[in-house]
Amino acid sequence: MNIKKLFLKLSNFQIVKYGLVGVISTIIHLSISFSYLYFIDKNVLLANIIAFSVAFIFSYTVQSIVVFKHKLQVSKVLKYFLVQFTSLLIAFFLSDVLVLKNSYIQTLVITFLLPIITFFTHKLWTFKETTNKENTYASK
Repeated sequence: MNIKKLFLKLSNFQIVKYGLVGVISTIIHLSISFSYLYFIDKNVLLANIIAFSVAFIFSYTVQSIVVFKHKLQVSKVLKYFLVQFTSLLIAFFLSDVLVLKNSYIQTLVITFLLPIITFFTHKLWTFKETTNKENTYASK
């Protein structure tokens, strides 16, 4: 099986789409924050606030429409933010609690574990299936 066929087959899986959007969001965040630091100001906090905001809007929009097939709604954006923010807090907590001998492996475990948790939290809560077809773009 060539790479293109494998990619097309994997792209049918919702969790793969979710992961790809997450990777793109991370690239957006890094690009904007690095650009801000290089071209505008060396204020790391402001650079990350702006970068997070743009990446968050992109992520929520694409995850809603493409991955979970829901219309954009204020109630869902609030839930989405809560899940993402809680994920950040869990990462901080796990960084202190999860003590492995190798800090690189510890970082990898956290990096791969949290997106899986957030995917299922979004699937089961943020974008929970409803019987009301107005909430979705396409039936699944």
